[in-house]
Amino acid sequence: MAWWRNFVSFFSFRSSSSRFQGSDAAAHTIKSHGARVAKKHLHDWLILLLLVVIEVILVSVHPFYRYVGKDMLTDLKFPFKDNTVPVWSVPLYAVILPIFIFLIVYIRRRDVYDFHHAILGLLFSVLITAIITDAIKNGVGRPRPNFFWRCFPDGIEAYDRTGNVICHGKESEIREGHKSFPSGHTSWSFAGLGFLALYISGKIQAFDGRGHVAKLCLVFLPLLGAALVGVSRVNDYWHHWQDVFAGAIIGWVVSAFCYLQFFPPPSNNKGWGPYAYFIAQEEFYSSRDNAAAAAAQSVVIVDAPIAGGQPRPFHNQTYHQMEMGAAQ
Repeated sequence: MAWWRNFVSFFSFRSSSSRFQGSDAAAHTIKSHGARVAKKHLHDWLILLLLVVIEVILVSVHPFYRYVGKDMLTDLKFPFKDNTVPVWSVPLYAVILPIFIFLIVYIRRRDVYDFHHAILGLLFSVLITAIITDAIKNGVGRPRPNFFWRCFPDGIEAYDRTGNVICHGKESEIREGHKSFPSGHTSWSFAGLGFLALYISGKIQAFDGRGHVAKLCLVFLPLLGAALVGVSRVNDYWHHWQDVFAGAIIGWVVSAFCYLQFFPPPSNNKGWGPYAYFIAQEEFYSSRDNAAAAAAQSVVIVDAPIAGGQPRPFHNQTYHQMEMGAAQ
């Protein structure tokens, strides 16, 4: 399988230099360029911290308590089960796993631009998705499919004079019961694993027009994992199918926008690397050409032999100085 050999060879140290003959593939490392790249994107990291603060505030905000009448509870009496995919595991597979893969690529290719921008794009993808998701959650306040047992854990129903429920369950569970739309698990999964799928598709050049459909298996694998997380949310009766569908769209769209901020489209001939890498290569070639042009402009004229038979060089002399020297 030629495409598989090309895929494996891409992550070798010689692959980057083979694409740019004459350049040093190990020149863009964390040690040599890491501080410079981080400093250049300092404002982006500060914005990330701001997004974290906004997300913490949104999580602590009280959601809208939508009216829930007795007739509406028919679709909200599903069992109150534990999560198949725990909340603590979401950052592990949506953030840590992609970063681990980015690290493997960096170890093989020694490109700090790719490593830095992949991490930065991933974090932006996840945090922006989280903010959008939680903001909508708090604004919509849709009850979860298991809301009945959150509201009435003993099964004894109570309503006010308007017909709205009077819950007597745990406040934290009731509050969480009004955060059904959209699915946070699903949006986070598609934000992180969707970004990873785009990253992989660019690295293996899945859309190079050669028809290697087997490459898509590697691209679809993270997306399949994200989709299964969404399915588990419906099976656990924590979300309606519309919640999962909306969460998947939010996560996927945001991940695509964040990926394209730092990388060319996977279908592009240069889709295997970040924009910053190619800019650095252009600067390298430009400086090298300028140095070669400056060297070509320097004039070296050799005078007649002197004692000992060795010529006397004239470096960077004016024409008048050369004439005077020749006359001596």
